[in-house]
Formats: sequence, structure tokens, C-alpha cells
Amino acid sequence: MIKNLCTLLIIALVYLSGCSVTYSFREGSIPSDIHSIAIRNFNNESGNGPPNLTQVFSETLRNFYQSNTRLNLVNNNADWELEGSIVGYSVTPVAPQAGELTGLNRLTVTVNARFTNNKDEEQSFEQPFNFYFDFEQNQTLTQVENEALNVIFNQIVLDIFNRSTSTW
Repeated sequence: MIKNLCTLLIIALVYLSGCSVTYSFREGSIPSDIHSIAIRNFNNESGNGPPNLTQVFSETLRNFYQSNTRLNLVNNNADWELEGSIVGYSVTPVAPQAGELTGLNRLTVTVNARFTNNKDEEQSFEQPFNFYFDFEQNQTLTQVENEALNVIFNQIVLDIFNRSTSTW
């Protein structure tokens, strides 16, 4: 009987510790006095990319915060504000092969994000975030652009989220 009780206790502790990790991942670093966020449309200052580039990035950012936090998305008077610009969008050759052929091309996107914490100005920041997607040289950017932007934007959004919710 004591053996069964110990086993149940261990299972309960493992389960409860797993729950707290999940909770803290989503919003454990968002202070309890923060209730709202305003995410402005990001501008495209890179001069490149598809016409809907800024809309897709801005919506990806909004959707992430709405899905992964308890924060209300508002237009004005927010506790937190996010805004910025897409400042880089370029394709460069990587992984050269014999005869100076390129084995891969790399799409790199850079986003400059400005985060304002209206409750604690010391937590505010402005910094660039970038990520890339490699694709075969026999593929065109048009063929891979949607997939590439999905991968790139998801990583940049996660990086911005982690930076905005970290207190170290």
C-alpha cells in the first residue's frame, strides 16, 4: 500500500511539474499588471519582397501573441506596444560547388522591432531580428517564397516574443 502511494505521489509530482513548464512557456514572464498589447503594421523599408509582405508579417506577429498569451490586442493605450519595419529582404548564393556554381540560395529577412513597455521603460528595446531559408539553386524564389517566409517569419516572431517577455 505504501509502495502504491509513493508511486502515485511520484506520478502526481511529474504531472504537476510538467504543467508548470507549459504554463511558464506561454506567459510565465508576462507580469500580472500587463493586460494589453498594441501591434502596429510593420513597414517594408527593404525595397524587396512580395506586395503583401508587411501584412503577412504583422498578422503572424498578432496571431502569435493572441494564441500564446492572455494579453488583449488593442489599438490604443496598451501596456505593451510593438512596431517596426522590415529592413532587409535579400537572396544570396551560399554553398558554392566546383566550377563556381552555387549549390544553394539563401533568402534572408531582417526585421527591426521596437518594443515599448509602458509600465516599465527599462524593459523597452529596439533591435534587429533576422532569419534565413536555404533553397536549391535549381528552384526559383517564386517556387519557395511562401514556405520560406512562413519559416522565417515564425522564427523572427518567436525571437521577438522571447525578447519581449524575458526579464534578463
